[in-house]
Amino acid sequence: MAATEATLAGTKTYNAATEHAGMSLVDRYRAVRAFTERLTDGLAPEDMVVQSMPDVSPTKWHLAHTSWFFERFVLMEHLPGYRPLEKTYLYLFNSYYQQAGERHCRDQRGYISRPTVAQVMEYRRHVDESMVRLLESIDGEPESSLSRLVTLGLHHEQQHQELMLTDIKHVFSVNPLRPVYRGEASVNESMGTRPMEWVSFEAGVYAIGHDGPDFAYDNEEPRHRQFVEAFQLADRLVTNGEYLEFMEDGGYRRPELWLSLGWDAVQTRGWMEPFYWERRDDAWMMFTLSGMRPVRLDEPVCHLSYFEADAFARWAGARLPTEAEWEVAAAGVTIGGNFVDDGRLHPAVAPAEPGLRQLYGDVWEWTSSAYAPYPGFRTAPGAVGEYNGKFMCNQYVLRGGSCATSRSHIRPTYRNFFPADATWQFTGVRLARGVEHGSAR
Repeated sequence: MAATEATLAGTKTYNAATEHAGMSLVDRYRAVRAFTERLTDGLAPEDMVVQSMPDVSPTKWHLAHTSWFFERFVLMEHLPGYRPLEKTYLYLFNSYYQQAGERHCRDQRGYISRPTVAQVMEYRRHVDESMVRLLESIDGEPESSLSRLVTLGLHHEQQHQELMLTDIKHVFSVNPLRPVYRGEASVNESMGTRPMEWVSFEAGVYAIGHDGPDFAYDNEEPRHRQFVEAFQLADRLVTNGEYLEFMEDGGYRRPELWLSLGWDAVQTRGWMEPFYWERRDDAWMMFTLSGMRPVRLDEPVCHLSYFEADAFARWAGARLPTEAEWEVAAAGVTIGGNFVDDGRLHPAVAPAEPGLRQLYGDVWEWTSSAYAPYPGFRTAPGAVGEYNGKFMCNQYVLRGGSCATSRSHIRPTYRNFFPADATWQFTGVRLARGVEHGSAR
């Protein structure tokens, strides 16, 4: 399988069929909001108010903040006569939108015992009633600026659905009882993972970024030309077993494999294994949303920082792909895989099929690309313009989605981003290498 030189229109061949295709905006709104609340099934109110570290937000806060987004940016601006249920919520549940007013401290969200979970659910109902009334009044205007704003709000909520899962996983992980969020989905017994193979792509000028009528975040635009050298991409994700080989070869004790800041993190934080792994007697265990269980060697390794992914790639004689390489490889690949919709909530063993596998779902794939604006990028005016652009510093791009991502939320041009030391997301590794006399550079 080889890529050919592309024109600006040449890479727009993906098939992104989703469960929301053909639905009206009001029905999509109902579906997304309902799914958020289904993610709380089985949680007690006590579970939903804990903040286990500054980067983690309580479940209750996510439920409120996603409602705040619609209230602040849609209802207060576009529904005449709308009255907030409680004006102090505008302060409590703002996240980082400076132009939208004052905010409560991010690392103190766990201090907010009031409003209660029941009151936050009442807040959601208040917002939903007004939103449905507004959306029914604009039915049939899918291309209006208001419809586009609501669509942004729905994708914003889907991002927080993923954060709800990764955050409650962290909350439960620090509880000595190691609670179970959801029972483990059925797992097919594996006969082992096929050896990693390489898929080649030709050098050329490729079109990178989003263009067209479908939704995308502003950081995915504008579409632009980029020259990409010939490269090879691994046909699947790196597994726990392969990462364990790195560990057993002294990977966490060899400074020559690490970036300087990464080695500093290893030393100061005591990193010796992936986040959520624990050594018990003679076996490796891991914490999952289904509780503690043995590490399965053929599943994709996850919860790695950029530093760990980069060190592993160097140890393996390869490197991380650039985000442009990843997008070139994704052109023409149907979006499918292990998403939150499937209910597994954990990376799955690679399917036994030819070609690129696990490109979507399972784990977000670290790239070597710093999160930066595309040529010609302009931040939108107003508070909504703060959504992505102001974070384009000191972060790395990840691609492909994870087992906690909604299938209808992902696309080939999607640019996720996190700091290099972040580990609490479902993040993993796909290897790449340059092509020079048939070997890695």
